[in-house]
Amino acid sequence: MSLLELRDITYTVSGRTILAGLTLAVEAGEVHALLGSNGTGKSTLASLIMGCQGYQPDSGDIVFADTLINHLKIYERALLGISMAWQEPARFEGLRVRDYLTLGRVTDQPESTLRLVGLEPSRYLSRMVDRSLSGGERKRIELASILALRPKLAILDEPDSGIDLLSTDDIIRVLDHLRCAGSAVLLITHRDEIAAAADQASQICGGRIVCTGNVAQVTADFKNKKCISCDGEVCSDE
Repeated sequence: MSLLELRDITYTVSGRTILAGLTLAVEAGEVHALLGSNGTGKSTLASLIMGCQGYQPDSGDIVFADTLINHLKIYERALLGISMAWQEPARFEGLRVRDYLTLGRVTDQPESTLRLVGLEPSRYLSRMVDRSLSGGERKRIELASILALRPKLAILDEPDSGIDLLSTDDIIRVLDHLRCAGSAVLLITHRDEIAAAADQASQICGGRIVCTGNVAQVTADFKNKKCISCDGEVCSDE
């Protein structure tokens, strides 16, 4: 049985349809890559799953661990075991890295999670999670916090801007540790070399899932701008 089920999700903004009857399932313990061009609704979908303010489907169901979560607040979804790494890593003025990594976590050893993301604990634990850190440092610390949480589902949303804050090896190492901890991962990425580390992949086009299955095949179709619904033409209004 699927851990996460998105059933016929539709979402519009200012009369524009962003998601159009999207259906997707992620199994427990699975790393599922979601591939799509800019503007196809990937990050919108992530925000809907997480329950960010202002994001609620117009129709359809979001089901997590057999619970309908459409109307749950973001903190309620977090309590159920959903966590998310944002495209732009968060900043928290006045909050030390050590406190950020231990607040509400199941581990009180932030040193180990920092090392897993390639940061030396002695250099970072006393620093603030603010603009004094680079984007790459904040992204690593954000991923360390997710590793510390050991969520049932981690949503990892990479930026579409072409700015890669972490190397392929860094991200694959994080995926491996989440997988070993039993977490499912929805990996939203534009990098096929990262998608290759997933167990299954889906392509989103025109606000709907157009194919799901073998990672190599889905990735190849995405690179060649092919999908079964448009015969090679990108469906989104880019």
